[in-house]
Amino acid sequence: MYILKNAWISIMRNKGRNILIAIIVMVISASCAVTLAIKESANDIVSAYQEKNPVEATIGMDRNRLLDSLREENTSQEKMINAFNDIKLLTEEEILSYGQSDYVENFYYTYRLGINAKDLEEATDSLVKEKTEVKTETSTDTWGSPREGRGPGGPGGSVTNKKTTTTVTEKIFNEKAQNGAFTLIGYNSYEDMKDFINGNYTIIEGEVSSDFSSFNCVISEELAQLNDLSIGDKITLVDALEEDNTYEFTVTGIYQENTESSNDLDRMFSNSANEIITNVSAIKTILEKNEELAPTITPTFLLKNKEAAEPFKKEVEEKGLQEYYTVTDNVEKLESATSSISNVKTFAITFLGITFLIGGIVLVVINMINIRERKYEIGVLRTIGMKKAKVSLQFMLELFIVSLVSLLLGAFAGSYASVPVANRLLQNEIENANSSYEDISQNFGIPDDQKGAFRNQPNGMGRENSNHFGVAQIEQVDKIDAVVDFKVLGQLLGIGIVLTLLSSCASMIAISRFSPLTILKERS
Repeated sequence: MYILKNAWISIMRNKGRNILIAIIVMVISASCAVTLAIKESANDIVSAYQEKNPVEATIGMDRNRLLDSLREENTSQEKMINAFNDIKLLTEEEILSYGQSDYVENFYYTYRLGINAKDLEEATDSLVKEKTEVKTETSTDTWGSPREGRGPGGPGGSVTNKKTTTTVTEKIFNEKAQNGAFTLIGYNSYEDMKDFINGNYTIIEGEVSSDFSSFNCVISEELAQLNDLSIGDKITLVDALEEDNTYEFTVTGIYQENTESSNDLDRMFSNSANEIITNVSAIKTILEKNEELAPTITPTFLLKNKEAAEPFKKEVEEKGLQEYYTVTDNVEKLESATSSISNVKTFAITFLGITFLIGGIVLVVINMINIRERKYEIGVLRTIGMKKAKVSLQFMLELFIVSLVSLLLGAFAGSYASVPVANRLLQNEIENANSSYEDISQNFGIPDDQKGAFRNQPNGMGRENSNHFGVAQIEQVDKIDAVVDFKVLGQLLGIGIVLTLLSSCASMIAISRFSPLTILKERS
């Protein structure tokens, strides 16, 4: 108690010096508060982005490996095509097996199925007739009179030649009939429709229905114009292998393709002209009626973290993934998307370290000067019997009291300064997030008065997240505790204690080396 009282008396007696120390500590504290606020804001942005953009892994064809293996065998083009067709498509059972992994948080898959249509004209650059075109030419060649007795028809005979010509048009039609003139694509939810989220497709009329269990669909602008279709019209799709199986779909939206292929001058129609987009439930209904249909299933696995990407890839290969399939992930893309914010975070940490270092050096220097000025006081205390440890403790308490008060004042000032700083940092991210959400909602054709309610609807497939389309949800900071909370205050207190201990170490070393008699002799 005596040491604490003596420390307080010493603080009040040397106000000028302690005010200088307090100002330095306040500046350090305020700078650290703002820096830590920037760091926490950057963490919030990265966390929000990662939450809405999980690590995804997909399975696709490794065409390079296939082509390399075929080149080594000097395979002809026909054999290459046959080898490609012999590769088995992924089945739903295989995808479910891959999804049962400790590295997977969730997964979904899309279907692509070739299908035909009744009274629906295909958007194609080539004219294809509805019936097989077979030309039969008959000609009679006379090889002379019976008396001349020559020619392959025998004596006095003639021969009739029949030539059957199957045109290229027939071949095209037969291939289309087998694979389906149109492609039916099925999704599970809005979040799965990456082409609309990325802006490759945009709804220009109607909307993408939120009912992912009914026979609704959206069609391309080209297909709609070619067949004079509008919102609410019905189209009849026909099984590509069984003409008796027909299915009626309602057109709820018309989309436009915005990719480079849509502006290709060599083609009249875009790649998506014959794509009809619906839901997985509708396609499964079609498959239940005809088990011979072979859809292409594309899975997407949502991994728990980026560290799970490589182990998941090895696990899938061990479960029997075919050699010509490969697992790809978006880890590099995610890291690239958050690199600028991560750089801000790194800068904040670097600035914090520099502030800490400079502040520590300044306090050590001031404390050394303080010790030299109070050298005679130390000699007197030591002469009257006070131990070195108690003398050092008194000087440490003086610095700690001044630092603690200054830290609190600096944190209070820094907390108010951190709000506009954090908002300034988040402003662009908030604007970009809102703009991205508005653009994506427009791509889906969601009316303006329904966007708020639509944003809180479930995604489907048992996923409870709202429809944020992978856009990071960042909110404006309007409270001090949003950036300078108890965690930041704890960090500031820790910084203050460390600075106090470091600067006090110099005084403790100096005090331990001082000799009381030598100090008093020098004073006299």
